[in-house]
Amino acid sequence: MTMSRPYRIALIVVCALVLLYLILPILIIAPMSFSAARFLTFPPPSLSLRWYQEYVGNPAWMQATRVTLTVAVLTVVIATPLGVAAAYAISQSKWRIMRLIHMTLLLPLVVPIIITAVGIFFIFAKVGLVATMTGLVLANVMLGLPYVIISVAAGLQSFDATQEMVARSLGMNRLRSFFVVTLPQIKASVIAGGIFAFISAMDETIVALFISGGQYQPLTKRMFTALRDEIDPTIAAISTLMTAVSFMLVLIATSRSKKGA
Repeated sequence: MTMSRPYRIALIVVCALVLLYLILPILIIAPMSFSAARFLTFPPPSLSLRWYQEYVGNPAWMQATRVTLTVAVLTVVIATPLGVAAAYAISQSKWRIMRLIHMTLLLPLVVPIIITAVGIFFIFAKVGLVATMTGLVLANVMLGLPYVIISVAAGLQSFDATQEMVARSLGMNRLRSFFVVTLPQIKASVIAGGIFAFISAMDETIVALFISGGQYQPLTKRMFTALRDEIDPTIAAISTLMTAVSFMLVLIATSRSKKGA
């Protein structure tokens, strides 16, 4: 059934308004980050790279950046193989309990993040993982794992499992056949899942507010603390950089997924 012209125009207008609503904060924050003014003003009275220089030259911001990148990289290193293994096991198994396991692994996407953060805080407080790098990594692995599972599971659905069965019938064991036959064909989904896990760890705020502290404060918590003390365009500069990095990573993940399709 062909959509009539008025409905098509109305759909385009609605989609354009929704997109504008979603990107409007970026269209405001990005120009403010280049402002030469001492406080956040829009539109900026004049342009300057002052606040980017302030960010790069501030040891506290650089320490928070190192923590954020370290946590994000370690999250990818741990969550990606775990997510691949979990997605593969779920896709291959015929046991009904695997459905329950699958749903359990995806709970971090369903449960409100504030409830998850409180639960993680109480558990980590008992075992001494609050305000530690290990605690931050473990928490973000739990939050990033669902993205890897979803991405890899989607890749496995489009993969012809008989190819792996043929390899095993020719003498390969299951592990080798996975690495030689299956993994190369789903690598785009694996890379996409790892990228989304990286973005999740880099942007996580609520959990970081509860369990980070001392020298192990990621950028998101440092930004939140700075907003309480004094609002200056440094926050806008950091937000613009983080948004740009996330946007580029999403583009990479999307292009990899299309190539693997």
